[in-house]
Amino acid sequence: MMMLMQGDLPSGTVTFLFSDVEGSTRLLAELGEEGYAAALAHHRRLLRAAFNAHGGVEVDTQGDAFFFAFPDAAGAVAAASAAQRALESGPIRVRMGLHTGTPLLGEEG
Repeated sequence: MMMLMQGDLPSGTVTFLFSDVEGSTRLLAELGEEGYAAALAHHRRLLRAAFNAHGGVEVDTQGDAFFFAFPDAAGAVAAASAAQRALESGPIRVRMGLHTGTPLLGEEG
């Protein structure tokens, strides 16, 4: 992932969206390594598209989890809803959490 500069992120009161794949260990066992890797890559494309379409900025990703920042709560909720709809036909289900506040951005995030 590219390093974000402070100007790339929304400022003031923002909404964070955190996502995580449900049952990833079980899915890996069910789909096998190649099947899970393909499903995870598809999941990443779908979520990034939904989050970006609603004004999200990718802050971080680790494994099967995302951390996005949105300039407002409405965009974050719309993005979460769009992402869940996009995943409906596939094997991956995702938990998402939202938090709205005024963060302090330090040197390392």
